[in-house]
Amino acid sequence: MCFENSKLQTGHKMEPSAIENKLRAMDKQKLQTIARDLRKTPPRSPRQKLGGFVIAARMVDKARADLLGIIGEYNFYPCGLGAYFWKFTGLDAAEFKEFVATGASDEEVDQWVREHTTQKDPKAVMKWNNEMIGLRLCDLSEQTQEYFETYIPQFCNPESKVKFFFDVYDVEEGVL
Repeated sequence: MCFENSKLQTGHKMEPSAIENKLRAMDKQKLQTIARDLRKTPPRSPRQKLGGFVIAARMVDKARADLLGIIGEYNFYPCGLGAYFWKFTGLDAAEFKEFVATGASDEEVDQWVREHTTQKDPKAVMKWNNEMIGLRLCDLSEQTQEYFETYIPQFCNPESKVKFFFDVYDVEEGVL
């Protein structure tokens, strides 16, 4: 699940030919042993941290699944939720995906994120994580709120459990 019409897109372009060229080092066999098949199992909750950041573990799951063609209804990029992550961390989605393609473990991706993020201030990261976890629907853009007006009743049962932005994902996917 990903709302693609968000104004949060950061401008990182991922042209298919560029991706194909960069993924020559893809370790498909290794990826197959660690990837979630998102056609059958949802990605991790956006609340789960990796590299010190919320959303990151979910983006790893989506990148692995996208590389293997088992992403189902999800999107790695563009993705409105991912846009928050790319913007705050300063990471490039294509470079992230290229590293994930090597078959990197969660521990290796954690280290890579910590080394490559432009956001090194632990207090700023803590604050951003808490802001993201506590982000209310009314704090989202008007366009996103309009999107969720029909999305939540259709896909989130019971919709009364949706109080915060991350709840949309967790309720729909059965985490909450």
